[in-house]
Amino acid sequence: MLGLMQRHELLISSIIQHAARHHGEAEVVSRRDDGRIVRTTYAALERRARKLMSVLRDLGVVFGDRVATLAMNSDRHLELYYAISGMGAICHTINPRLAPADIAFIVSHAEDGVLFVDACFAPLVAAIAPDLASVLRAVVVLAEPEDMKPLALPPGMALHCYETLLADARDEPDWPVFDENTASGLCYTSGTTGKPKGVLYSHRSSLLHAMAVIMPDVVNLRATTRVLPVVPMFHVNAWGLPYAAPMVGAALIMPGRHLDPVSLLGLMDGERVDLSVGVPTVWLALVTHMRQSGARFETLRRVMSGGAALPRVLVAAFSELGVEAAQGWGMTETSPVVTYNGPKPATATVDHEARLDHSVKQGRVLFGADVRVVGPDGGETPRDGKTQGDVSCRGHWIARGYFRLPESEIADDAWFPTGDVGVMDENGYLLLTDRAKDLIKSGGEWISSIELENIAVDHPDVAEAAAIASPDEKWGERPLLIVVPRAGHEPDPEDVRAFFSGKVANFAIPDRVIVAEELPHGATGKILKSELRKAYAPRD
Repeated sequence: MLGLMQRHELLISSIIQHAARHHGEAEVVSRRDDGRIVRTTYAALERRARKLMSVLRDLGVVFGDRVATLAMNSDRHLELYYAISGMGAICHTINPRLAPADIAFIVSHAEDGVLFVDACFAPLVAAIAPDLASVLRAVVVLAEPEDMKPLALPPGMALHCYETLLADARDEPDWPVFDENTASGLCYTSGTTGKPKGVLYSHRSSLLHAMAVIMPDVVNLRATTRVLPVVPMFHVNAWGLPYAAPMVGAALIMPGRHLDPVSLLGLMDGERVDLSVGVPTVWLALVTHMRQSGARFETLRRVMSGGAALPRVLVAAFSELGVEAAQGWGMTETSPVVTYNGPKPATATVDHEARLDHSVKQGRVLFGADVRVVGPDGGETPRDGKTQGDVSCRGHWIARGYFRLPESEIADDAWFPTGDVGVMDENGYLLLTDRAKDLIKSGGEWISSIELENIAVDHPDVAEAAAIASPDEKWGERPLLIVVPRAGHEPDPEDVRAFFSGKVANFAIPDRVIVAEELPHGATGKILKSELRKAYAPRD
């Protein structure tokens, strides 16, 4: 039929090709383990990624193979992102913060034949390598030859130096073309309940997700943006930034493993970063450092937060420092971004305090995905900001099941259950009230642990808080609050309890407040409430 448009496969390799051709001079800046700053460009990175495809082929990698990475954010990791998926293999990013047994399980389950690893994680690889002898045939250390250290590996498992392999590699003339529905990436859930489960992304889903993320109402990436992803590239593909930034020619500033506040602030100021993306625990540490040191951001103007609820007090703290903080929401199974708290006409003109109140919402749905809140009757709840229900989603970058778990498959048009409970307001903004498993039911009334935590961290003596259900003979469950003091402060439990008066119904005020030195966090920075329940609220 005449008059139809051209058709080109939506491949991840097309992103780096575009970046090299039209934003070739744009920077990728990386900090190495020793603190050195290394600079490259999209044009140079694309050339090295093509050479890396030949390295992968020489290592025996073929179309559809899983290739693992155990690495922080860097130009080398970015090269792997494009070379592995670009040749039709699957880039399997592994979280090094997981328990060694979980990492060994993940590598075995995925059947990764080759593992690329940052030198700082070499001891971890040595510890689990004996358990991987049947699947893993090669380990490549992301280092220069002079930085290679001895690494004991089982017989038959080869050890290579990344830069040596690249120096000896032949140039690949071009990127192969194949079906856009081919798998491109693999990321396992953190395994807080049961074994980790793999989510398999496609070229099409990853590219469409990145296109949505760069929109003005989301992170608003431009060629003039200098973005620092604090969120690691092993955490759901750094929320799409390794694909989104090259799409528009935005400079990528890669912090490596130095994520402490002093290192982050120095890199942000030194590299003129105006946008950064990360989890609330990182932002809390950074803001605390700014307050204690009296420092100010030189160029940072926006942060995106995700991975856990963004407290109102943190948004206010950033605002005082001249930085706009907004949160997005999603999960490993959603690639991850599904909602973002960008303004609408109805929310853009409200006063400062109302904007802060609004900031705790997870946001409104990006085009390309959809979200609904379903009540007990199976129908959608009213958009009144009050009626709770189970949150589910669907769309171009939503999983329809888990890798090698055929029993988990759902239909293309089915809604994926997130396990979250939430409400939708009249303007289409989603507010998560809790994880279904974390809701507190007291005397037949539901209490949101997230709401209690957001109020608690507004207290001037509280840095971090977690609310859990404690068994109660009369009411079934009662809220128990565990708080971590702000530096130099000593929260008084009764004063913290009194702080809730008038902010929640009386039945929702925690019965007890416990002061702890720290809260347990999982591999992606989320508070491990399962550990808190074991420690503070055991059940018979």
